[in-house]
Amino acid sequence: MRPKLFLFLIAASVLAACLPLHAQLTLLLEEPYSRDGTFAGTGHAAVYLSRVCAETAVVLRRCAEGETGVVLSRYHGLAGYDWIAVPLIPYLYAVKTADEIPLFADSKLVAFLRQQYLPELKAIVREGSSGAPAGPWYELLGSAYDRTLYGFRISTTPQQDDELIRKLNSSPNRDSYNLVTRNCADFVRQIINFYYPKAVHRSVIGDLGVTTPKQAAKSLVRYSKHHPQVRLTTFVIPQVPGLKRSKRVHGVLESVLFAKKYMAAVLVLHPVVAGSMEVAYWTGWHFDPALHAAVFDPGRGLESPISNAERHRYQTLIQDIKRASEAEAFELPAAWPQLETRAQPDLDSSGHPMLQIEVSGRNVKMGICRANALRTSAPPELLEQLLLTRLDQELKPGTPPRASQREIEDDWKLLQRSLSGFPVQLAHKNQP
Repeated sequence: MRPKLFLFLIAASVLAACLPLHAQLTLLLEEPYSRDGTFAGTGHAAVYLSRVCAETAVVLRRCAEGETGVVLSRYHGLAGYDWIAVPLIPYLYAVKTADEIPLFADSKLVAFLRQQYLPELKAIVREGSSGAPAGPWYELLGSAYDRTLYGFRISTTPQQDDELIRKLNSSPNRDSYNLVTRNCADFVRQIINFYYPKAVHRSVIGDLGVTTPKQAAKSLVRYSKHHPQVRLTTFVIPQVPGLKRSKRVHGVLESVLFAKKYMAAVLVLHPVVAGSMEVAYWTGWHFDPALHAAVFDPGRGLESPISNAERHRYQTLIQDIKRASEAEAFELPAAWPQLETRAQPDLDSSGHPMLQIEVSGRNVKMGICRANALRTSAPPELLEQLLLTRLDQELKPGTPPRASQREIEDDWKLLQRSLSGFPVQLAHKNQP
């Protein structure tokens, strides 16, 4: 093969891998949080269809040009419906566009954003109602504030998507949720098996015959190894910095194995069973959803995670900023989480999220997303604190990755802009 042609094919492959999600189905495996993270740990599962859009939250259609598809999810007690369709960005972040996503979020801001978007879900909000509907409707908006998600993307055809639309629109969409036989993972299993029969199945031993989100992802990965036509791509959707981190997702018996309060009783009463469970986990049940995964960037698509070397470099630069501020005796405001707790969420004139914060006895408006962070009246010190706190969380080591390389670069550039009016002159030989 000629060298120029070889280089072109490599470049084309790289470009294709970096394009935003399109024309595929993605299984979303969502980590547990709150009570689920403490007790069960099985998390949630949903399906993202990039070629399918929503006429309403319960009526599907083909996407028009420029639309990005919907997430289909089953929850119990949502206005009597079995499934609800929500566009991808609102499902993940409770806003309409990527540049509106908050750089850092607390529970008050997340609740505000969910309430602002709620009227768009007309199917679960009664006409003229000013309150929130009954049921876990909040789970449909801003999932990435509460937890890390994993994506397992496979190929579909337009004909398959059209047939699924006809099937779901013509079938009864009535709540018939059952924890054992018709849970969220069962819904995902039915959708994926519509495209690829028997691709997703239950685990009789590992999950006692119950379909779990992790088993759905695990069985799809195994299926893809024997059926390369599915063209599996895996990626991580990082949790937005701010709220308490979600927990690792488990299966049924895996939850017992990793829960000390359960495992201690099993070990005392049935030591052979406990030992067998541990051997079975490491020889067959173990599944890492973050293995070889790219990182989802809501503005760009799939990106490379930050390397360890780059992580250490940015951590050094951030420490330089903090030491320089201390050396100049510059009085920084309180830590960002405390500042945000005292702030009131609002929208600016363009509808982008912002905060109203009291600083030195006066009320200032501060943009908190990329669309307005540099366009409000708040002192630059506030933005500095926000970005330092965000970067501290993004740069923590471990798996899954918390940010892509390019997202860290964007945050660093925004931090430099916030520092431009400081009396402290910062320089570092390793500065990007």
